[in-house]
Amino acid sequence: MKSSHTAAATFAAADDSNLIAYGGLAAGVRLAERCGLPGLVRDRVRLAGAANGAGTAPDAKVMSLVAGMLAGADSIDDVDVLRHGAMSRAFSGIRAPSTLGTFLRAFTWGHVRQLESAARVFTDNLVRHCALLPGADQLVFLDIDSKVKPVHGYAKQGAAFGYTRQRGLHFQIVTASTPIAPPVIVASRLRKGSAGSAKGAAHLIAEAVNTLRAMGATGQIIVRGDSAFCSHKTIAACRRLGVRFSFTIAQRKKIRTTIAAIDDTAWTAIKYTDAVFDENEQRWVSDAEVAETEYTAFTGKPKKYHATARLLVHRVKRLGQAHIADGQGELFTAHRFHAVFTDTALGLVEAEATHRRHAIIEQVFADLEDSALGHLPSGKFTANAAWLTLAALARNLTCALGALASAFHARARTGTVRRHLIAVPARLATGARTLTWHFPDRWPWLGALENLWTAVGHRLHT
Repeated sequence: MKSSHTAAATFAAADDSNLIAYGGLAAGVRLAERCGLPGLVRDRVRLAGAANGAGTAPDAKVMSLVAGMLAGADSIDDVDVLRHGAMSRAFSGIRAPSTLGTFLRAFTWGHVRQLESAARVFTDNLVRHCALLPGADQLVFLDIDSKVKPVHGYAKQGAAFGYTRQRGLHFQIVTASTPIAPPVIVASRLRKGSAGSAKGAAHLIAEAVNTLRAMGATGQIIVRGDSAFCSHKTIAACRRLGVRFSFTIAQRKKIRTTIAAIDDTAWTAIKYTDAVFDENEQRWVSDAEVAETEYTAFTGKPKKYHATARLLVHRVKRLGQAHIADGQGELFTAHRFHAVFTDTALGLVEAEATHRRHAIIEQVFADLEDSALGHLPSGKFTANAAWLTLAALARNLTCALGALASAFHARARTGTVRRHLIAVPARLATGARTLTWHFPDRWPWLGALENLWTAVGHRLHT
């Protein structure tokens, strides 16, 4: 590719009031309206008595924030991307960034909980409208994890040094997925930076399970998490809620003793890196093996918290020679161990592989940080908590747009959906009392865009 004209013959002018840089926002805003977001915010989020009129028209302000996030805004100022060209003709009620900042800073923790309530019902509507969780009548995975979001400066409320040794704010999310559906965020919570990973996890799991059941999920629910979430409180919450659990368990002395007692004949080779399948013996020849035994956890707690379940152990042969003393050969094979505490009814190999797929939640973290959660933009803690809730909502909405567009976009990263279906330049034309959106000719993803526009009730002439 090269320039078609010399620099001296090339001019630019910002004088076309009919252009829009994000033509796909029309479908996103229409889908949010169809699933009732403006009405839910209007009914549930009440900032009564807020100064400077911050509590007025919360529905218009939330819709402006969500639309900005759909377009890729990761700060309050970035929402100004909505005020260009013909945006005011295509959408009404767009608010300025200064107004939106005042709105967010007016939130108290009670208002954040009101917003979370609206977001839960909206997510329910979105999942039902777009069929985002097929297979939820059979099996659903609830994955919980937390992450420290680094922040800079001393003005951020709640920012502190945690286990990462970075000043930040610590947030949790819970996602729901099925064996055939990518994850949907069903709960989120912002905590101060020094909060432990599992602080409040039992309560958040309960919220997520109740949200999932409100969506009509009737299948078996399995809650998965890493070792930070394997506590007597989370296990008790799972059993009280009637769901299964699968948590990595820290390898303390009692766990190491239990692993050492497993018989050598109990190990089963599994498909893993560099594994080879032996056709004659119909088994995997692999450096990775699994075994299981029974284990009772939390015996140091009151008896009501004692939990007896399966202990799945994954071992991998150590690579390299670092564990061998100088001048000696390897007397016996050394392994690295990974233990999982679970009460699922799945077979040994399937249960262990199912737990490892908990890593899918890292893709959700990557999605969030690649879009609205690139920053926690306010100095006020509750404003950032509201921003987190809206970021999760916008991420789900973007995934729903992809699901309506094509099978490829249904499983694509939100950044891909944004580039293909939202950041589509358009020119608006008015005639015969209709508004026509002119998209670029030969847009590579025009078929998916047509599917999306048809699904939300628009018409696209091709």
